[in-house]
Amino acid sequence: MKNPLRYQVSEYDCGPTSMLNAISYLFEREEIQPEILRNIMIYSLDCYGKGGVPGKNGTSRMAMMFLSRWLSGVGEAGILPIESQYLSGKAVYLGENSLVVDALNRGGVVVMRLYMDGEHYVLLTKRDGEKIYLFDPYYMEKNSFGEEIVFTLSQPLSYNRVVPFSCFNREDVAPYALGRAEEREAVLLFDTRNKLTAERTIEYFI
Repeated sequence: MKNPLRYQVSEYDCGPTSMLNAISYLFEREEIQPEILRNIMIYSLDCYGKGGVPGKNGTSRMAMMFLSRWLSGVGEAGILPIESQYLSGKAVYLGENSLVVDALNRGGVVVMRLYMDGEHYVLLTKRDGEKIYLFDPYYMEKNSFGEEIVFTLSQPLSYNRVVPFSCFNREDVAPYALGRAEEREAVLLFDTRNKLTAERTIEYFI
């Protein structure tokens, strides 16, 4: 059984919430071990805010890289059939030859750092043409982004925004922009039982 994706409970926990949403989206509730939930929370929220308050500057790139490698280890140990890959810098963009789009085409999901009011993590779940379906863990009741970005609360198991490629690939600080190429990051995650091979992906789109 799949659970609805969750919203962050503070101004700071978009990173661990998006990672938990990735696990929840890919796997049945009964398959998910408590060790995975526990460690995602332990290894995230590692950035200190003003005055040295732990967690008040969210989750670092180093923590996301570590979580990606740890989840790969979980898969190799046979605890959960998961595969994870960490991307950074110029490898993170939206386009026909991007690893991000390839992951979505092959049945995976992507936890990506981008911009809202500040740096923010979301979960990409699907690609349709040059649009990305994603779940933003920051709860809002109204669309404040304009007509370019579709806003919905009717798909709690999979997405709440539909965003065009062009929004992501901007290097400025704007809603859902990836920002400067050298500062970008993303985590690709797969259920290895359902991951399409390159050959099967080509057949699927033909």
